Amino acid sequence: TQIKKKQQEVLGFLEANKIDFQQMDIAGDEDNRKWMRENVPGEKKPQNGIPLPPQIFNEERYCGDFESFFSAKEENIIYSFLGLAPPPGTK
Repeated sequence: TQIKKKQQEVLGFLEANKIDFQQMDIAGDEDNRKWMRENVPGEKKPQNGIPLPPQIFNEERYCGDFESFFSAKEENIIYSFLGLAPPPGTK
């Protein structure tokens, strides 16, 4: 599915760049699903009110959705997007 492809792209990027992450299953865990829905800012929720994965957080801080992630990656500002200190020579 399209969601799975987007998830794999995010995971692949994080793994390739050795960025620590924790993947949260929202399909099989109601608590995780509820947490995600409550912590995505209102302006980032679709009109139906249910944000679809992948949604990216740094601890409790909302970073963005897949489109925001993709844009940050393309603009070479991914570390700023993720709220991380960039490795030397990157942004």
